[in-house]
Amino acid sequence: MLRTVISDLARLRLGNGSVSITQVREKGHLNRPRLRNPHWFLRKKRTVHDDFVTSENRNFVKEVLHHTYNSSALTRDEQTHEKKLTNETIPEKQPWSQELRRCGVIARKIGQYPLWLKNGEKIRTTLLQVVDNHVIKYVPPEEYRPTRRPNVPYSKKYGCVLVGAESTDPTLLTKEYCGLFSNSGVMPKKNVARFMVSPQSALEAGTPLNVRHFRVGEFVDVRGKTVDHGFQGVVKRHGFKGMPASHGVTKTHRRPGNIGGGGEKGRVWPGTKLPGHMGNRWRITKGLRIWRINTKYNVLWVQGSAVPGSTNGLVYIYDTILPLRKPKDAPPNYEDNTLIEDIWFEQVHNFKDESITYKPE
Repeated sequence: MLRTVISDLARLRLGNGSVSITQVREKGHLNRPRLRNPHWFLRKKRTVHDDFVTSENRNFVKEVLHHTYNSSALTRDEQTHEKKLTNETIPEKQPWSQELRRCGVIARKIGQYPLWLKNGEKIRTTLLQVVDNHVIKYVPPEEYRPTRRPNVPYSKKYGCVLVGAESTDPTLLTKEYCGLFSNSGVMPKKNVARFMVSPQSALEAGTPLNVRHFRVGEFVDVRGKTVDHGFQGVVKRHGFKGMPASHGVTKTHRRPGNIGGGGEKGRVWPGTKLPGHMGNRWRITKGLRIWRINTKYNVLWVQGSAVPGSTNGLVYIYDTILPLRKPKDAPPNYEDNTLIEDIWFEQVHNFKDESITYKPE
């Protein structure tokens, strides 16, 4: 066995004494979809039984829930409020710079819609609706321990902001899951996500997030899970042409054909395009411009129709990491009460305006 390995290395050795190694085509084996959640993930929902509760008792339970999770519950007890403030130390705000990383938002992909520029060009956009987002918790860099592979280093440069979306009835959730929202002053959320932020960009618990978090004309990155197509062949998965339909072709019309696995290799190389599971993977679309914002319904019109995810699926929106498309101005001020229902980019044609104007002679 050792003699065979030595002879193979001798055949591969070049004139300069180095060994030629063919690179792997793709890294598909590093990003496989996780079809099941890990066993340590908390099960949020529990079995609900109808214990013949009267309507009066149901109203009483709703009043207690509103009293417990209302936003004014934070200031109801001063001692408890002081403890909550001491547990979460929010750094002082510093002047904004491009190196700071802000928090993102959770949105739903609700469809696609065309827009027209003032020069007559038609563009395709995707509508993303920010639904009932609140900051749940902030974890400073010295306390944040992300779940990662042991051989991947992590620099304690960024903290973590926990954001929740879409409030739900706490009686349908477990006690442990509701404990995540005990110090935030908001109702328990159906969906929770975490964003890596700079300590200078930390937000207090209970802070609402909406479309005013972004500005028209800026570029964002959208992260979502692609549509799950299940196990598919090479024609649908990789766009293969297939074999001819006649002239002696038998049972190989949609087969991949020869993959070149003979010779010295004698195996299937990693990254070869073969049938397999299609979709259900996290993908990020970077550098999408915001063309329009509706503050009434919290809707963003972003560039393109290639936003990952299905209709009504959840996506995560945050400032782009592309160096040439990072925002050059400070983020918008939430304290500004001058609201405009529709905000259009300067290059987009607003159909409420007149397209043709005539000047009097």
